[in-house]
Amino acid sequence: MKVCKFGGSSLADAAQFRKVIKIILEDPERRIVVVSAPGQRHPKDVKVTDLLIRCAEARLAGGTAEAEGALVLERFAAIQQELGVEKEIVAEIERDLRQRLGGDPGQKERFLDSVKALGEDACAKLMAAALRQQHVHAQYVNPSEAGLLLSAEYGNAQLLPESYEKLATLKARPGILVIPGFFGYTRTGQVVTFPRGGSDISGAVIAAAVRADIYENFTDVDCVFAADPRLVPNAAPIEELTYREMRELSYAGFTVIHDEAIVPVVEAGIPIWIRNTNRPEAPGTRIVPERRFVPGRVVGIASDDGFCTIFLEKYLMNREVGYGRRLLQILEEEGLSYEHCPSGIDNLSVILREDNLDSATKKRLLRRIKTELKPDDVDIERGLALIMIVGEGMRYTVGLAARATQALADAGVNIEMMNQGSSEISMMFGVKAVDRHRAVVSLYRAFFEEGSGRGRRGKTAAQGAQPDQRGAS
Repeated sequence: MKVCKFGGSSLADAAQFRKVIKIILEDPERRIVVVSAPGQRHPKDVKVTDLLIRCAEARLAGGTAEAEGALVLERFAAIQQELGVEKEIVAEIERDLRQRLGGDPGQKERFLDSVKALGEDACAKLMAAALRQQHVHAQYVNPSEAGLLLSAEYGNAQLLPESYEKLATLKARPGILVIPGFFGYTRTGQVVTFPRGGSDISGAVIAAAVRADIYENFTDVDCVFAADPRLVPNAAPIEELTYREMRELSYAGFTVIHDEAIVPVVEAGIPIWIRNTNRPEAPGTRIVPERRFVPGRVVGIASDDGFCTIFLEKYLMNREVGYGRRLLQILEEEGLSYEHCPSGIDNLSVILREDNLDSATKKRLLRRIKTELKPDDVDIERGLALIMIVGEGMRYTVGLAARATQALADAGVNIEMMNQGSSEISMMFGVKAVDRHRAVVSLYRAFFEEGSGRGRRGKTAAQGAQPDQRGAS
């Protein structure tokens, strides 16, 4: 059995639906299909999920959301009409949308999740109908019926362990099952969503539950590349990665697959295969438990911006028991999660996502730190980017850090922070966001072109025309 997930770009219009249907029907082992909401049809287009967020925001602002809702329905109606699927599907989607928009906007986060989730739900219904039109036994399965139970953390839900037992029964059901990704239900029956890109997580969880032979993740790129092709146009394609390598790269900016989607399949030992809906014949990238690697070889360089640093300095901080714990407790009480926490003898830094720290939260946080921790100095610096060098071959290799820091120095990039994980398969650097592009290009040259044994690579047939590695979902 194969579980296959199709991203928003794979389902953007009727032409893309036909490609997906062809892929599903080519392999009888593709029995469980997980779908995202329709994505962009062209660069200036708006994703259906974003249209739904506009609907919710219009209602939250006291409006009717009629105009915003009409745009959503037009997208699904266009697909339905071109595929020749029964009109009742769109009528059902309209009733569902009106019911969700008629919910209680007083509970903002719950209301927003309910409206956002319609995109995947409607797409699954439409896909099941389109498959039946091909005289195939296909059925839509709601996540509640499937047994996908999530925590009541709206917009950031976590899977509840008891989900696996019921999800496992999907394997015994006949025909092709089409399941919407991105959302599930709380124990009390409320719709709740994973973070954006969460359809990857839905697919991984279902693949793990049914013990699939492989989890195929179809998107709009031929494979994972060694660096973001927008920063390094001739980035080398990667044929195979380990779970750990992909998890590190996904976290640090490779959003071909959501980083949280790695965990369920790791525990079940199921390979992931990243493939291109538009070029299914391309080899793609396989993500596996173990692989052969060359010592000293880096597999990829990931980067992301939008970070900030809280920097504290206090003489004899190392002698003060519990100082770091108290800082992290303040962050917890303010509802802030941190990304990294590098420290020195008399100083401590905490790296956060910038969008979690608005002006009011920043002011309150600084006041609490000064009052409760009494540092000699405290400051918050914005505009930080993180760059991650990853590779199983990095373990026990002497000189990699020197090579990386020399590359950054050659590019005139100052290192704000440096950290190496205990597994030794990754090395992280913090730099100014304005230096990110130069830093990635210089590191790529150092590890993939200059004395790497690989030589310079031109654009390969597999790469196609400048895919957006970060934008796939």
